[in-house]
Amino acid sequence: QVQLVESGGGLVQPGGSLRLSCAASRSIFSFDAMGWYRQAPGKQRELVATFTSGGTTNYRDSVKGRFTISRDNAENTVYLQMNMLKPEDTAVYYCNAHTYINYWGQGTQVTVSS
Repeated sequence: QVQLVESGGGLVQPGGSLRLSCAASRSIFSFDAMGWYRQAPGKQRELVATFTSGGTTNYRDSVKGRFTISRDNAENTVYLQMNMLKPEDTAVYYCNAHTYINYWGQGTQVTVSS
């Protein structure tokens, strides 16, 4: 059973920064892809940023230039650096790992508000 443990969420003012972490219970190279999704109240879960095992990254348009996904292979950890945060970034952020099935973390709340 794969475990994904997220951390790093919180309350931040508009324009601020946060870094989310996702620690996997096994090598991140064992997954075809890993990334971050988010879900705001009353909305569907949406892709934020992902990378494939080959290193290809993908971002949703609204976060390009502000968010950066990265990984630490030795620590089996994936990060999401979020800069220039906006109120519309407020959501629960979920870590995802994909093989032939999807694995999800428990989610971490990010609130952007003054």
